[in-house]
Amino acid sequence: MPLVRSDQVLVAFELKDGFSPEVRAAIHSGLRTTFTYVVELRVEASLWLDRTIATAVVTNSVEYDNLTRVHSMERRVDGRIEAAKNTDDEDEVRQWMTNVTRRPLFQTSVLQPNREYYVRVTASARPSSGSMLWPFGSGISAQTKFTFLR
Repeated sequence: MPLVRSDQVLVAFELKDGFSPEVRAAIHSGLRTTFTYVVELRVEASLWLDRTIATAVVTNSVEYDNLTRVHSMERRVDGRIEAAKNTDDEDEVRQWMTNVTRRPLFQTSVLQPNREYYVRVTASARPSSGSMLWPFGSGISAQTKFTFLR
């Protein structure tokens, strides 16, 4: 759900069932696993296709070291490293990979007051072999509306 605070639009979402047994197995094999979320701020258009106002890409990655049994995690927003940490807790890895919580992804300066907008999230995973991508793939994973009031 989007939340407007001062001059930013904060976005939060969760990829339910994204941490499947296949994803867990890929991570434990030592293979770098990445969930990429493309977040679009959009406005409905009356006659044509809806218009994209802004786009942000959130990338959550994990790589497991079989020798030390430590997960190295990294979060990037639009290619810039936002956070990185190491953990041996698999629940923390699941949370890291499948949740984005109140991230300031957009500026309110691109919004018009008293207009309805929506945020659309599309998720994908890498590596992309086999059934590891499901239950999500190259489709819309979530969408929600909000009204920008000023």
